[in-house]
Amino acid sequence: MRRLAIPLALTLALGGLAGTPAYAATRTGGQDGKVARTAACQGDWLPGSPTAADVMGGEISLVGLPAYKLGEKVDWAASPYKNRSWEFVFQSLRWLGTLVVEYENTGERRYLDRATELAKDWVAHNKYGARGTKPYVWKDHPVSLRTQPLLCLSEHVKDSWLKDSLAVHAKLLANPALYKKGHNHGIDQDIALMGIGCRYGRKDWSDLASRRLTGTVKLDVDSQGALMEQAPRYAVYVYGRLQVAMTNMKSCGRKVPGEIATRAEALKDFIAHATMPNGYMAPLGDGSAETEPKMETGTPKQKVKVYRAGYVFGRTAFDKQDSAYYSIRFGPGMKFHGHEDHLGVTYYAQGRDILVDAGFHSYEKSAYRYWTLSPEAHNVPTVVGAKFRPRTSSRLTESSLGDDRQAFRVTDDAYGVSRTRSVLVNHGEDLMAVLDTASGGKQVRNLWRFDPSLKVVSNGGGKVVLGDGKFKVTLLQLSPSCGKVSGQRVERGGKLGWVSPTYLSRQAATVVVSPAAKSLLTVVVPGTDAPKVSCSGGKVTVEGVSFSARLL
Repeated sequence: MRRLAIPLALTLALGGLAGTPAYAATRTGGQDGKVARTAACQGDWLPGSPTAADVMGGEISLVGLPAYKLGEKVDWAASPYKNRSWEFVFQSLRWLGTLVVEYENTGERRYLDRATELAKDWVAHNKYGARGTKPYVWKDHPVSLRTQPLLCLSEHVKDSWLKDSLAVHAKLLANPALYKKGHNHGIDQDIALMGIGCRYGRKDWSDLASRRLTGTVKLDVDSQGALMEQAPRYAVYVYGRLQVAMTNMKSCGRKVPGEIATRAEALKDFIAHATMPNGYMAPLGDGSAETEPKMETGTPKQKVKVYRAGYVFGRTAFDKQDSAYYSIRFGPGMKFHGHEDHLGVTYYAQGRDILVDAGFHSYEKSAYRYWTLSPEAHNVPTVVGAKFRPRTSSRLTESSLGDDRQAFRVTDDAYGVSRTRSVLVNHGEDLMAVLDTASGGKQVRNLWRFDPSLKVVSNGGGKVVLGDGKFKVTLLQLSPSCGKVSGQRVERGGKLGWVSPTYLSRQAATVVVSPAAKSLLTVVVPGTDAPKVSCSGGKVTVEGVSFSARLL
């Protein structure tokens, strides 16, 4: 399934303002009538669209939605698509910043004039706390991302209305009650506050931003380099923002704390492990299958990595698209951008997706969005007749790491009793085997979501074959005592059979739902519709690959 990569930025960026600017922007030009190019404007902070020509033409396209006509007088309360991400990006004003950058690059005054006109109009119609100002305008993320275009504009416009607006932004950014500690929003707040502090010589704001940033990074990125927000794709965003933060610190004449630099570097390894052989990141949590890191991570030494934050990532090789790859989830209970995907697995083999998550649709408050967060949107076991307890943590209790075979055991009590999943992945002869059990005599049921390209070819006798042209994959279900477990139900669409491979998309996919049983051994064999299988004495052999029915 080919995916369209879209910028990660789609999901996202003065009383007392006196004295000599302390923001050490490197300038070029500025002589012979040329416009000075400033670091505040020339940095890597703008989204991929819209362009300056789009804005001057009166149309902007945000978060992949159709172009919106601004008009000569902008309706700042506009929400043409009733989309939260569109509203936030619109209010970030980064699209306005493209005009100032174009002014610096071309020297054409019309770009600066229009940017000034738009910004001044925004300030006049969006006073903090005023009647008619939409509450989301002054939420933490629009405030922090909006600071960059306003600071860029302030390099060329010295009017009091702009300084006063930046002062309001700074006071909100400095407010501890509004600070998002341990989150990418907090990082953006610190970047913004430091920018204002450095620009106008407010050392108190710069000091606060530096102190907070160190604490937030230690919470958001653990010592292994894993992002704690439970959606690996956000690691790319956080890494990029930390590069901005460190560059700005140096420009401000400040020393970068070692903890920030060390954890930013460790993030690269995490991103490499979380990236599948096809170049896209594993779509876990609020992470759609369209995210390409497009950054240099280097090649990790280990092919299998276990992160205490709750991830197992494994593969046969780096830099080979036909490498096998898998992920397993465990760890702290759901928070931030996480889903209820504990004990869940994904599987990629022979150059294509096999088992996938439902993915990320949007941040809209819809029934479908909340379904994508639920266990039923992931490849997990459920306990029959027991109520699910949200935000329950899970543990990795055992592992065995070989060159051609790895096995893991994870467990939790999310249903009030212990549910345990053992996972074995064999390479060379590709297969994934999964054993699910529950304590207290409870029965388990599991579901398996296949890539949308794979459709059911046959179903019977505990064996489901799916295919896409000549490519086939087989799912087998047995009991640990070697009996066949039949009665699999298949959905495509309906209540369960959906994935969202790209933002705002919804696509039918095939889901295999097992019958209820005290224990379920599931074997997924890619590349064949007729695997040779034998089972006796607690030993299973599939295509010549033998393993214990207990896996570990």
